[in-house]
Amino acid sequence: MINIYSVSDFGAVGNGSADDSQAIQAAVNACSENGGGKVVLESGKTYYSSSVELKKNVELHIMKGAVLKATADIDGYIRPCNMINDPKTAKVGNPVTGKPSFVFIYGYEADNCSVTGEGVIDGNCYAFVERKNQYYVTGNFYPRPTTIYIEKSNNISFREITIQNAPFWTLHPAGCNDVLIDGIRILNPLDVANSDGIDPDHCSNVRICNCHIQCADDCICLKTTNGNSEYGATENVIISGCTLTSTSAAVKIGTEGVGDFRNILVDNCIISKSNRGLSIQIRDGGNVENVTFSNCIVETRRFCSDWWGTAEPVTITCFRRDENTIPGHIKNIKYYNVTCKGENGVLMYSSEDNPIEDVVFENVDVCLAKTSKWDCGMYDLRPCIDHGIEKDNNSAFYMRNCKDVRIEKCRVTWGKTPCGTYAHAVDAENVENLELVRNKFSSYSDKYDAVKCNRQSEKSIGKNSI
Repeated sequence: MINIYSVSDFGAVGNGSADDSQAIQAAVNACSENGGGKVVLESGKTYYSSSVELKKNVELHIMKGAVLKATADIDGYIRPCNMINDPKTAKVGNPVTGKPSFVFIYGYEADNCSVTGEGVIDGNCYAFVERKNQYYVTGNFYPRPTTIYIEKSNNISFREITIQNAPFWTLHPAGCNDVLIDGIRILNPLDVANSDGIDPDHCSNVRICNCHIQCADDCICLKTTNGNSEYGATENVIISGCTLTSTSAAVKIGTEGVGDFRNILVDNCIISKSNRGLSIQIRDGGNVENVTFSNCIVETRRFCSDWWGTAEPVTITCFRRDENTIPGHIKNIKYYNVTCKGENGVLMYSSEDNPIEDVVFENVDVCLAKTSKWDCGMYDLRPCIDHGIEKDNNSAFYMRNCKDVRIEKCRVTWGKTPCGTYAHAVDAENVENLELVRNKFSSYSDKYDAVKCNRQSEKSIGKNSI
């Protein structure tokens, strides 16, 4: 029999204005001290709260019709223990370090903890931001609390819950093993910068399934941040059955990547109205290998220039973040049965001394179609020391500095809306051992060749319909 602890029994009011955090925390503590169980926030109430710390074997269950809303007072938020004595982070949060300065729901060594229920967690985002323009709320105003941050915990679960209005990263497990995220909804405004959906960071054995996510910035972003570099690689990850809308990348590996990423499957996902679709961006020392994307539908469109990306449905890039970094290597990346429709094409771009290696596109359809008011004729390589937004014609497959690339049984088509920068089906420079086999390619107009390859790229071109 599960021990059940109602927060009302510990004094929670649930009227939307009184701070119920002490009552909720008392229920969590009692549950943990008695061996674990379920802490329940009852239906029909809004629990206004500062931070709550989860404990081992505690399930925080928010019933349908209940809301747990974060307070606007930053002084009521937990500061993770390893940040408390650092004066540099006393009132500043750095999104690149991976160690949040303030957290709404926090857990450390909280094995077997979970957050469940069909209720709502509301991060109260607009209490912590400043508006830059009609499309974008600036990320320069800190502190902004992470909504859920669980560190160094095993066997943790998040099921069925709705999380909305996150002021910063929404769900951030770090240094965790055996992470289940199933059937949750993340509904963040599309103008709040850095409100990533799910950010597994140095985590292993992660399953993200059946989720619906819309957010400003990345929906699902695998990370190995510098702040959590004491933990291992991000590995053995399954992302399946999700619907995603993002102002940046719907699914991304990187950009924060000081450690390795390996053994990752992304399957049966639908991406719509996103600035980017499936993205791998290495800017730090971590390597990426053994990644497969399959059975996905990707629809992209440009948002304003404040967001990284120019509507690329698929992106693989590898560059130095700054003069002090040497990026890792990307190899063994596969795309099967992926349908892409957007304002830009597939982008693969790395430095000459570190080519992207062993990439397969099979049964991948790419349709370029102009749908937004924003300019075409560019590729976004930010952040890096040597490149920014590069101006060039848009092609369905745009490749620079790659090795062992096979494009097989793929098709390229063009939308009816005219765009003067659309060009080739394939535009390849310095691609060693490029194989083009049984594809249906066409150029945008007669002034362009369907396949444009420089001498270093003309290695193996099989039977194609052009």
